[in-house]
Amino acid sequence: KGGGNQTFITEFILLGFGNSLELQVLLFVPFLVIYLVTMAGNILIAVLVVVDRHLHTPMYFFLGNLSCLETCYSSALLPRLLASLLTGNRTISVLDCIAQYYFFGCLTASECYLLAVMSYDRYLAICKPLHYAALMSGRLCLLLAAVSWMGGFMATTVVTCLISLLHFCGPNKINHFLCDFTPMIKLSCSDTRLVTLVTFILSSMFTLPPFLLTLASYICIISTILRISSTSGRQKAFSTCSSHLIVVTIYYGTLIVVYVLPDTDSLRDLNKVFSLFYTVLTPLANPLIYSLRNKDVKEAVGRVIDKLRRVQWQVEKAYCIF
Repeated sequence: KGGGNQTFITEFILLGFGNSLELQVLLFVPFLVIYLVTMAGNILIAVLVVVDRHLHTPMYFFLGNLSCLETCYSSALLPRLLASLLTGNRTISVLDCIAQYYFFGCLTASECYLLAVMSYDRYLAICKPLHYAALMSGRLCLLLAAVSWMGGFMATTVVTCLISLLHFCGPNKINHFLCDFTPMIKLSCSDTRLVTLVTFILSSMFTLPPFLLTLASYICIISTILRISSTSGRQKAFSTCSSHLIVVTIYYGTLIVVYVLPDTDSLRDLNKVFSLFYTVLTPLANPLIYSLRNKDVKEAVGRVIDKLRRVQWQVEKAYCIF
């Protein structure tokens, strides 16, 4: 419906990765595997952090938060993409599209600050080891995690409210596999200057400062590591920090390209590829990079397996008695 000669559209078509049926089938399997591995890895880490008392430390508290976030993040995007690849139905209502953007935007903004908090935690642990326990108290951990979550949701709520006031008159094709801000806003027939300005300001606030904070933290961490006299100690610290820094750089770098840099024809075609890095690959890599290679997590898995075996043995013993 619309006013005057304008007709407001009620649904979008997500063009995704093209019209080729063979390509859709070819993409479905790897995306399904990625989704299952991502969910399994992140849920495993979140459960271990909760049930294993040896992981009740600030570092693993933040890792547990990150795993919960990545679980929600992947579930907000990949099931809809998998259904589209499987059925070929690429339509999505305007309201559903705005809702997907809302959850996707909230979790993206929250992750930016959560990653910065994690780098600050590592900075205190490595550069201020004598004061770490006093500085990174349980109360501060809860406060930093809460601010990361609430900040992302509050910022995206403002943008989403402004988007919901816009009218869309056609065309209704979004050249993307998700309801992202830039391709969606280009289809509006309303004045989008205010929402574009607000989104640019908030995107800059939620990408550049945490990225610079993370970078500064790791510069201090690396300079401290270089002063370690033990070669094995340096190698151990570098192996953890380098992998973390690589993932963080890819995550923030692609976000900055998509949301902060000017929208040009040359970048527009690459944005879909860049989006895959922070929407699909980062949630998959996080459990592998941060935790599953970690000795403490491997030991926690072993303890949980031993506990389950003991429970199973006790159940079987009780069953034999009866």
